[in-house]
Amino acid sequence: MKKRGMFFSIAMLLIVALFLTACGDKKTGSGDSGDKDASKKGDTPKLMQMLTGGTSGTYYPLGGQMAKIITDETGIQTDAVSSNASADNVLDLAEGNADIAFVQTDVVANAIEGTNAFEGKKVDNVQAIGSLYPETIQIVTTTKKDIKSVADLKGKKVSVGAPGSGTYINAEQILEAYGLSMDDIDAQNLDFGESTGGIQDGTIDAAFITAGTPTGAVEGLTASTEVSIVPIDKDKADALIEKYPYYAADTIEKGTYGLKEDVETVAVLAMLAVRDDLSEDVVYDITKAIYDNPDKIKHDKAKFIKPENGLDGIGIDLHPGAKKYFDEKGIEKK
Repeated sequence: MKKRGMFFSIAMLLIVALFLTACGDKKTGSGDSGDKDASKKGDTPKLMQMLTGGTSGTYYPLGGQMAKIITDETGIQTDAVSSNASADNVLDLAEGNADIAFVQTDVVANAIEGTNAFEGKKVDNVQAIGSLYPETIQIVTTTKKDIKSVADLKGKKVSVGAPGSGTYINAEQILEAYGLSMDDIDAQNLDFGESTGGIQDGTIDAAFITAGTPTGAVEGLTASTEVSIVPIDKDKADALIEKYPYYAADTIEKGTYGLKEDVETVAVLAMLAVRDDLSEDVVYDITKAIYDNPDKIKHDKAKFIKPENGLDGIGIDLHPGAKKYFDEKGIEKK
């Protein structure tokens, strides 16, 4: 009996020791051990998902090339996937459904502030990597339509972007600058490809498209239709920029889409956002991969992707990993 009791005591001691060891390991792995570098190092994911936009826009092809660069430079398999773009991308990031996403600077600022489309669903766990290129607001129609001004959109059938897109917010704000609202038009929630298809077959009159120029969907439309871009008057653009500082004056140059003269409009900026729980080291590596290798991006927008432009228009907190990269380059917000 004594021998059996001794074995029982030893077994209990072993169980207790194993339990304490397991608890100790869990504590260290979660970053709660007091190690000041734990959150910096964190876990390196084996797979990351990058949300882009619709397949007819700029985000999707550009995101595919960036995902490959991140994969090659960091060793983390990164997959670019199509999505409904900015607003949905921010929410998917916040809910942990993706790791990196293309977003508009204005949309993510609204998300952090809980304004516009994000009233009641304020986001607090998304941070910036950096900005990429200007996203031009293009109000696309055809020369056959009698639409010379935003005011002429009243009563017309107009695509204002896919549900959840930043384009929708831009359309609302630009209509507002002209004293109009969504109630004054026959709003259609279409993506870029559906929008240009609708213009081509005559089922819609015009479409708001927020994307880098030239946009593939609009270029495709020029093969069968003489495209016209509706300008935004300077006084309206100035008022818009004063009220919403994330806008900037922009010009669609003559020759783009076969245009016979420059068209004045406004733009926001495309940027990359990331979940704040990705480690500093991982996000530093992602940031470095993108901004050190724009020469590997075979897209017209690569000319804008430079470290010195990376903090333009950023109105939310930088992820510490991105901040480390830009600090090393001596770049600060303007």
